Amino acid sequence: MAGAGMMLWALAAACLAGVSGDEFSVLRSPQSVVFRDGSWPVPGERIPDIAALSMGFSVEEDLSWPGLAVGDIFHRPRATVLVTVKGVDKLAMPKDGISYPVENAVPFSLDSVANAIHTLFSEETPVVLQLAPSEERVYMVGKANSVFEDLSVTLRQLRNRLFQDNSILSSIPLNSLSRNNEVDLLFLSELQVLHDISSLLSRHKHLAKDHSPDLYSLELAGLEEIGKRYGEDSQQFKDASQILADSLQKFADEMYNLYGGNAVVEVVTAKTFDTPLVRKSRSILQTEESTSYNLGYSYNFNYAVVFNIILWLMIGLALAVIIISYNLWNMDPGYDSIIYRMTNQKIRMD
Repeated sequence: MAGAGMMLWALAAACLAGVSGDEFSVLRSPQSVVFRDGSWPVPGERIPDIAALSMGFSVEEDLSWPGLAVGDIFHRPRATVLVTVKGVDKLAMPKDGISYPVENAVPFSLDSVANAIHTLFSEETPVVLQLAPSEERVYMVGKANSVFEDLSVTLRQLRNRLFQDNSILSSIPLNSLSRNNEVDLLFLSELQVLHDISSLLSRHKHLAKDHSPDLYSLELAGLEEIGKRYGEDSQQFKDASQILADSLQKFADEMYNLYGGNAVVEVVTAKTFDTPLVRKSRSILQTEESTSYNLGYSYNFNYAVVFNIILWLMIGLALAVIIISYNLWNMDPGYDSIIYRMTNQKIRMD
């Protein structure tokens, strides 16, 4: 009996462990992108691939996750917004969305998606914004430099922005949070960034109607700092979680409406990441040294397409040369050639 009780308890604990945990939530999505209802776990390292596939890009490795359907391949979203929230496994979002558990929550980045957009739409200069306010890390490409040139990105700028007249402090109920605490101000400054992104983009609505897709990747760590400062059972952490959930839903609705209902807004909540994300950075002033190691060219995934185009074009040209040569070889000069025909008529007239 005791052994059976222990087995039942272990089974129940395993079920609870499978239900609880980090989440991948889709707050808003167009009809062309179909996310199925279900509880299929999302591999943490494949989240960038899900974002790429939802935008219509190909990935290096096939994704067998059943949560994302094919959708309409001729109408892809104009923007993808992915917000990563650290320090909490899930948030109580006010609207009904689609959520999936995340297994193996590892740090990720959307650099591959940004590079794909950069490569395919380099002439149209799409909006690419990757921002982590708490780490003062920002990456802007294309038209994002002009749209978000007034966006606060450093901690000092964020603090000053909060105490301006049109900041969120006048519209968000702080409850147990304080304006005099640095941890609380860091959390509130991230909410201010969400508000400023949608506000600045609303001044350039024409960018949301072009043909190039846009990408927004935001990383929020203010809630995690509040949990470390006050504890996860504190009233401050509960109030901050609710304020963040409301702000994220409002931000999702605003971005979705700015793009005319053709944007995907996703949120990833992770209590902790297994390993830290190591980003390779390079200064634009750094001098590159060219060293030859006699290595082959890196493989390009467009190679198969280019190879088939060149192959069949050469086959078509070769067949055309053969057919033309055969007809010229078997041509009757006195009957088929207009040159000989005109020459014969001129001789007879003379």
